[in-house]
Amino acid sequence: MKIQDARAVVTGGASGLGAAVGSHIASKGGKVVLVDVQEGPGQSMAAKLGANASFLRCDVTSEAEVNSTMETAASRMGGLNLLVNCAGVVGAGRVLGKNGPMAGDFFAKVVHINLIGTFLCDKAAANIMQNNTPTADGERGLLIHTASVAAYEGQIGQAAYSATKAGLAGMVLPMARELARIGVRCMAIAPGIFHTPMVDGMTPELQASLASQIPFPSRLGKPEEFAQLVASIFEIPMLNGETIRLDGAIRMQPK
Repeated sequence: MKIQDARAVVTGGASGLGAAVGSHIASKGGKVVLVDVQEGPGQSMAAKLGANASFLRCDVTSEAEVNSTMETAASRMGGLNLLVNCAGVVGAGRVLGKNGPMAGDFFAKVVHINLIGTFLCDKAAANIMQNNTPTADGERGLLIHTASVAAYEGQIGQAAYSATKAGLAGMVLPMARELARIGVRCMAIAPGIFHTPMVDGMTPELQASLASQIPFPSRLGKPEEFAQLVASIFEIPMLNGETIRLDGAIRMQPK
């Protein structure tokens, strides 16, 4: 599959990594539907990307909304062969914080958005992809998860976040094995410290401190680099059932 032939749904597409992925696909001639709960920013981003992009509002924690959104997106683009799951929340909080133990509802919310939301999108997209005309390799589509280096070196305060990101990495191989029969691949990318809207809110000093922790290149990752990796995975059929770290060789410290 070539990126110009992509018919992609990108969750969390209104900003950050998702917006970068949508921009890259649209600029290469592929079609993309940006999906997000942020309707205003999502509509603005789609308009900025031009005729190859559009926007649909969807809460990924709602199974009914996800199913409907995937069907609408596929109809709008004339097909669906790529899903990039970028929707998620940081969910920072200590298990035993200053105000007492973490609430179970808080932990469950992070799991529902980051992990279950991705699963709901995966199965809805794969259900559509299985009807695609296969390539010469028998390929019909690709699912990509956004994991994190926190899946491997979670820091203090990241118990909920790390659990979800480890779960996203853990789903990749069994899903790739199961969906092999219909020619749908499953991969994950585990980014390190990237320049996203969350980082924009930090002081320049803190941004510089984070960048200095990255062995090489000693700078924050660019969302465009994440998007380039998505495109490469899409175009290389042998990439399947694996999580790729995109982190400049950083290994996170406890805090």
